[in-house]
Amino acid sequence: MKSIVTGGAGFIGSHLVDKLLDMGHDVVVLDNFSTGREENLSHVSGEVNLIECDLHVKGDWVQEFNGVDWVFHLASLADIVPSIQNPEGYFRSNVDATFYVLEAARHANVERFIYSASSSCYGIPGKYPTPEESDIRPQYPYALAKRMGEELVEHWAQLYNLPTISLRFFNVYGTRSRTSGTYGAVFGVFLAQKLANKPYTVVGDGNQTRDFTYVTDVVNALIAAAESSLSNKVYNIGSDTTVSINKIVELLGGDKIYIPKRPGEPDCTYADISRIKNDLGWSPTISIEDGIDKILENIDYWKEAIVWDSESIADATSDWFKYLNK
Repeated sequence: MKSIVTGGAGFIGSHLVDKLLDMGHDVVVLDNFSTGREENLSHVSGEVNLIECDLHVKGDWVQEFNGVDWVFHLASLADIVPSIQNPEGYFRSNVDATFYVLEAARHANVERFIYSASSSCYGIPGKYPTPEESDIRPQYPYALAKRMGEELVEHWAQLYNLPTISLRFFNVYGTRSRTSGTYGAVFGVFLAQKLANKPYTVVGDGNQTRDFTYVTDVVNALIAAAESSLSNKVYNIGSDTTVSINKIVELLGGDKIYIPKRPGEPDCTYADISRIKNDLGWSPTISIEDGIDKILENIDYWKEAIVWDSESIADATSDWFKYLNK
């Protein structure tokens, strides 16, 4: 078997590469290192064909799809504020690139195409747990671009019979999550603060809850989707529970301060995963306690990460308040 992983040097992608190699696959990684790190694959450097390329421009990389069985399209730009500040870049990376990857997969007649969609498409949901048929109401360009990519995938399945499944990830966490760049996911922020002996910056009152899903559970969902014979399906990927930010602080240990609640963010994210349980037999296995233990065992990964404080966060998120506070 041969698989392509776009974004394979990134957080989720590198863990997926590990799994595919364990399964005996030949693996090609396509990555431009905008968010991924070559170090994430250093332990398998001799086993992976790693190609640096930009997917939003059609290039020689399309030749890598010849003879490929499975395609996992994980490459994308994430984060809210940068998407507000640079929507063009997000549409190139998350929409244009998805188009070109779909076309490469279609012309190569691949067996399976798995797309990493985002639960951000739900905006502020009206129901918890949130099922896949919930209203789609993205709040910012990142969420919109990921949803548009998902629509492209659906259309290629309908029109060209490309065998696809889209997985809407909720709050993925774990080892190798991003350590550099813009203010983003809570675990990366908190772990850098812990290493620096600084207080955790908790948004709002900390009672908001998130569906934190450990990265290896997400990888197992990706594999289950690829092994399935179903097509043109969309599934939520979550932990089957929701945990408060205050609880995360308690598990990490340390002091905390509170910073202003941000507009456009839900008070809860909580995936209804009954559909994927029924269709694919997938369920998460890593509890939040076990997941945090795994992270803390590898906390030195975040030793060079930016250490955010209330002032730098306020500056970094000013456009968030400017455009979403309506």
